[in-house]
Amino acid sequence: MRRALWLPLIVAAGVVVLTLGACTGSGAWTTVFMVEPDELASTGRNPYFVLEPGYSLVLEGGGAQLIITVLNETKKVDGVETRVVEERETKGGQLVEVARNYFAISKRTNDVFYFGEDVDMYKDGRLVSHDGTWLSGVNGGKFGLMMPGRALLGARYHQEVAPKVAMDRATIVSVSETVKTPAGEFTNCLKVAETTPLQGFTTEYKHYAPGIGMVQDGSLKLVKVGRADGPKKERVAREGGGQR
Repeated sequence: MRRALWLPLIVAAGVVVLTLGACTGSGAWTTVFMVEPDELASTGRNPYFVLEPGYSLVLEGGGAQLIITVLNETKKVDGVETRVVEERETKGGQLVEVARNYFAISKRTNDVFYFGEDVDMYKDGRLVSHDGTWLSGVNGGKFGLMMPGRALLGARYHQEVAPKVAMDRATIVSVSETVKTPAGEFTNCLKVAETTPLQGFTTEYKHYAPGIGMVQDGSLKLVKVGRADGPKKERVAREGGGQR
């Protein structure tokens, strides 16, 4: 077995029990995930989350646009090869944020885990900060669960654990939503409520359609699903943390 990536670890019957540590808020939030050695991959999909290079989603609403692209690029984070997913947000035609998110998927359960992000924030066309940047294994950061392979109504789990930086947590509030978007009508959608102890009582809602991924994020709705042709050979980013 390779060097342990997360502490504390308890090994029994070939299964690694990952403890992410205590969380702020209700004790009902799931912070312990079962991860077997070498089960994580940088490419794959579960019913609501696609990690295939070139896959893209475009959402729009209220003068804003969000483009999500699964890049043909990986990055080693906390000893794990993760897939880079870029989120590019504009408002009124001006770039406001570019985030490079790092995900890995379990080949055993189809759970998608979130290992951090590098964030560039813009104002009036100029880069002004890297607020929200965090990586698993850096400054107390530990990865969380972004999308379970099996969605259970009422499930509550942390998506990220980066003290004082990013502590998003999710609750599955419905598995049977119908969402109408410019790209079409989607049924049997997953509805997720996202909160964070860092921003008081703020709640955001996201909807995910089977086989597609996110189709609504607040006022943003899906307008296009596509695939972009990437380079034949994947570009592998260097392992490291913080600002690029």
